[in-house]
Amino acid sequence: MKLKFLLIIAFLSVISCKQEQKKSHDNVISLSSKLNYKEEGENFHFESGKFKYDFKTNQIPFKKVILLNSSLLGFISEIGAENTVIGVSSPEYIYSEKINNLITQGKIQNVGNEQKYDVEKIISLKPDAIFTNYIASFENTYELLKNNGIQVIFLDEYMEQKPLEKTAYLKLFGKLFGKKAIAEKKYSEIEKNYKELIQLALKSKSQPKVLANEMYGDVWYLPGGKTFTANYISDAYADYILKNNSEEKAVTMSFEEVYAKSVQTQYWVNVGNHLSKQELLNINPYYGKLEVFKKGKIYGLTAKEKQKSNDFFESGVVRSDLVLKDYIKIFHPELLPDYQLTYMKELQ
Repeated sequence: MKLKFLLIIAFLSVISCKQEQKKSHDNVISLSSKLNYKEEGENFHFESGKFKYDFKTNQIPFKKVILLNSSLLGFISEIGAENTVIGVSSPEYIYSEKINNLITQGKIQNVGNEQKYDVEKIISLKPDAIFTNYIASFENTYELLKNNGIQVIFLDEYMEQKPLEKTAYLKLFGKLFGKKAIAEKKYSEIEKNYKELIQLALKSKSQPKVLANEMYGDVWYLPGGKTFTANYISDAYADYILKNNSEEKAVTMSFEEVYAKSVQTQYWVNVGNHLSKQELLNINPYYGKLEVFKKGKIYGLTAKEKQKSNDFFESGVVRSDLVLKDYIKIFHPELLPDYQLTYMKELQ
């Protein structure tokens, strides 16, 4: 169930930032409209959404942290800070081999799951900080942790809709974990790759029509025209069926509405963790009526999946260049003849 929840969150979350990373006159570095930081002498200040944090330079880098969301592990792994992690929630959903080895060795503790966190264990571990997405229903738990001297940091990277701005969270992690140089280097490499891939996609002579996501119950949750999925498809030089839509969130439609809009669609992407077309039909026989089901190609997010874990929601959160490369390989295979898909896989 959690994987389906992650899929829904990833594809349906509201859009965010529209400004580029920049340094303003008061030395505030904006990574997105939701995240910025500032260094002043011995003080490090950053804002994440409505939350503000202040640290003295002797309080960072962090040495012991707990992460309550596997997506945040992607940033930790990218800068090589796995050894600072002393606790995680729902370890069965973690893909990283190194993190899993540390869990097996007892160096990382299981502190509960999205249903209930083990507050006593968290307090006993005495972390420098806990990283998590903010969930209003856990407000009492957050307050209890804060009252026991635990620093709780909310980072809602899943709400970022511009791929490179989500990747830019690397820079904040670099600051907080004493990995500034490697974080800057990694970001620059990913940014360079991403921009070069956009230019490569533009060389294609075709711009195929694309459908995205799937139905849950009787409703098809299509990414709005300003969501991160729509941005990826656009950057991969494909024609998303809702490209002219101005919504910054999911657009709900009936099957009949999607059927009407998806005529001549050649690709259907982000169909979740399904492994075959027959599996899709077993869930919803109406899919078989779609032209793209009968004549096109369908792709799910299963290339890096192990049991309950899926690396698309871990390293894929950071490696926007590889996600874009997958889309380009799907829509314009002639441009990347030797590339094998990283996160996505065709349903047979």
